[in-house]
Amino acid sequence: MRRFLPSARTTNWLITVGFLALGYAFYLRYLVIENTPVGLACDAGAQTTVCLVRLVATRLFNAQVFGWVALGAALINLMRPNAPMFALGLAAAALGVVLYNAGLAGLAAGLLVLSLARPVREEA
Repeated sequence: MRRFLPSARTTNWLITVGFLALGYAFYLRYLVIENTPVGLACDAGAQTTVCLVRLVATRLFNAQVFGWVALGAALINLMRPNAPMFALGLAAAALGVVLYNAGLAGLAAGLLVLSLARPVREEA
């Protein structure tokens, strides 16, 4: 049985998904969530899209949604490796590591790396 090894085209898409998720996570953390003027404006009652995104993101990372989604996708990908599940786990892990869910997201990232050594079922 061959190992789970994405093709060159799939690897390029996975790299793109990973960097986009990581970039958006940095944007959320440093320019939306931790930015004092944005926080003060949102707390004062501003009804903007940035305030809505800030509210949703803080609720999601307080409930550790990013970490649990990353861990779930990584476990599913470990059992049955495929590129879309790997991409979901990679994106959720990138968001989780930057947005305060580092424990679960770090474990998920390790499982994603481990899934590259798993054999893939051959098509019948």
